[in-house]
Amino acid sequence: MSQKIAILILHGAGTPETNFADKLVKRIKETFARKLPKQNAEAELIFQPVYWSQIFAPEQEKLWELLRNYRDLDFARLRKFVIEFLADAVAYQPTKQGGQNYDKVHALVAKSIQQLRERAGKKAPLCVISHSLGTVIASNYFYDLQYKNRYIGQETKECIGIEPIEQCQTLTLFYTLGSPMALWSLRYIEFGSPLVVPSPTLKNYYPNLQGEWLNFYDKDDVLAFPLKAINEAYNQAVTKDVAVNAGGLITSWNPLSHLKYDTDQEVIQPIVDGLIRTWKHVNKQVNIPFS
Repeated sequence: MSQKIAILILHGAGTPETNFADKLVKRIKETFARKLPKQNAEAELIFQPVYWSQIFAPEQEKLWELLRNYRDLDFARLRKFVIEFLADAVAYQPTKQGGQNYDKVHALVAKSIQQLRERAGKKAPLCVISHSLGTVIASNYFYDLQYKNRYIGQETKECIGIEPIEQCQTLTLFYTLGSPMALWSLRYIEFGSPLVVPSPTLKNYYPNLQGEWLNFYDKDDVLAFPLKAINEAYNQAVTKDVAVNAGGLITSWNPLSHLKYDTDQEVIQPIVDGLIRTWKHVNKQVNIPFS
């Protein structure tokens, strides 16, 4: 029996539809199946989207109704977009009070990894694909596991299991799309330090397996930045900053490109290459004609 790859997907800021990951999953599956000469190859990939904005959505809607009913505001649609898009970033920030959103969001991530463990196995190589603010959430979650256990909230602790995949020990591939992480680095002295990809403990389960952290950005996306230039620690941690031209005729040349990474083949192809490489390494004994 083959070892499947576990794939965690985190959306960006704002309140997307619950099926936000469908297009990305479809494109990855199709490309993976074309490149891996194995029957039903797409079944080797186990996906788990994390719909984390559900935690903030009710309060955001309540705030919007309060403000809208209090005064007749101009640019109503734009204002609602700003509330949905930027309020997530504000609401997510850790506080000293208990029951904070930081803990609630991370607990949801932990529960999602539990589901991956159940479906892909406790030692499954873990791939994380995140977009926009989701890249910050993913980075914080795994960084806390690797270095800052004291930052892990009680609710999150109760959701983190003891198996390797749940302890971040099999983190192999980390893909950030349209990441504003460079802005978040302003919170820390010398712009902080990143998580380590692959996990330092990965070699205990898959010796010589090569992981990677690819950061995709579009120069027209005002919310996305290269990461290797932040400091030497990020330069060492990030495998490559990948410049892409996300979107189509209407969106590829302007800030709307921020919303189009998940449909761009310049993004999909390198991700699939990493998945193919990882799958082949951990399934060396599977008898198929590798290309």
